[in-house]
Amino acid sequence: MSVDIQERENQEHRERPISEGVTRAGERDRADGRGPEGEPYDVVGIGFGPSSLSLAIALEEHPEPLRAAFFERQPALGWHQGMLVPSAKMQVSFLKDLATFRNPTSSFSFVAYLHERGRLARFVNNQDFYPTRREFHDYLDWAETRLRHRVSYGAEVTAVELAGAAGRGPADRVRIEVSDPAAPGGTRSVEARNVVVSTGLVPRMPAGIEAGGHVWHSSAFLHRFRGWSGGPLKRVAVVGAGQSAAEIVRFLYDTLPDARISAILPSYGYSIADSTPFANQVFDPGAVDDFYRGSQRAKDAIWERHRNTNYSVVDDEVIRGLYQRAYDDEVSGERRLDFVNLSRVAGVARTGDTTRVTVRSLADEDEYDLDVDVLVCASGYDPMDPARVLGGLDKYCPRDEQGRYRVGRDYRVATTDDLSCGIYLQGGTEHTHGLSSSLLSNIAVRGGEIADSIIAGRTARGKGAAA
Repeated sequence: MSVDIQERENQEHRERPISEGVTRAGERDRADGRGPEGEPYDVVGIGFGPSSLSLAIALEEHPEPLRAAFFERQPALGWHQGMLVPSAKMQVSFLKDLATFRNPTSSFSFVAYLHERGRLARFVNNQDFYPTRREFHDYLDWAETRLRHRVSYGAEVTAVELAGAAGRGPADRVRIEVSDPAAPGGTRSVEARNVVVSTGLVPRMPAGIEAGGHVWHSSAFLHRFRGWSGGPLKRVAVVGAGQSAAEIVRFLYDTLPDARISAILPSYGYSIADSTPFANQVFDPGAVDDFYRGSQRAKDAIWERHRNTNYSVVDDEVIRGLYQRAYDDEVSGERRLDFVNLSRVAGVARTGDTTRVTVRSLADEDEYDLDVDVLVCASGYDPMDPARVLGGLDKYCPRDEQGRYRVGRDYRVATTDDLSCGIYLQGGTEHTHGLSSSLLSNIAVRGGEIADSIIAGRTARGKGAAA
């Protein structure tokens, strides 16, 4: 997807009136932030990326209708747009889409998308389980257009607090304050009986290094690269040993024929991702149960033995392609691709027109300076911190011995007796639910499990009220 096309789509989102929480029936919520019948929303989602999109689909397809609204601070749906480099592929099967593992007959599946786009036969003929990231993002956009009535874009949640008067028993709903330029006075508030936090991962820079005009995080790579106005890029360094780092190195090498690219790696080159069938079982829905019910020793063993399925590893095709490029350079006598092995970046400084990168050898601790135009840090991400969103509700959420939220199998945060409103997490649950918590592999099933849990809670409240 080109920058121009993406910008037009973003503009369409910006110009579209922000939804006031339209329900499945198309009714708007009341000005007091409650649903059309004067009741709080059944669920409010904070953040709207692939996880929330999958949850919205699960709610849409659930036989029990729920009043739901989602708030996203960005002007449009966006998923790793800074890394949609040409030819970059997904690392999960197209069948691990927004809905198929939960509902194989869903009209929101990737197969349904291909059929509607008129590409199903050609995709099958391509004999590839892994679409490009660009195509998958187009699929996300396609699914989002059918659920746009549930989402308010450009709307940032600024506070989550108890609703109603204190001292009347456990609080069964919360009030969400939202900064919304489309609302009167620029703010609005809604009430909900359940909140789902899905704010995504946070880009992480190497220790002591800050992003800037000449130091980029990989999450913004394409935006920075296409917006570069600092003259020809003749020397670029890329830090990182994972898939994103390798794809950026490949892209720069192929796109800048006159530039020298340095890949700074903590190991001897890139390590291959284990995508073999047995290893991939760690991402199966059933593996979540195994992890959740396992002892801490078992959890640690799973992480240790299966990190190489996703973390700091690269697909075989990409590794072989980069090695071939380096070998071809040697044959031609023009070395443009330099692998700086067993090294890390110890510091960065701007010196005149140069970005000076201090490289430290992990073999002998020696340091030397590498002068480049731009340093790209593919240094990964940190899990979201739900406490930043929950604010004052955090005190009602007890922690474990390591200071982490206690989370149920249904992704609901354990709360004290003062709060009966449901708080759910999509992300930030690696310690309880395992390796797939921050990945796409299990979002369809997870969305269904959260929807079922919310429905069960509503049913229980109804029975209690009847009694």
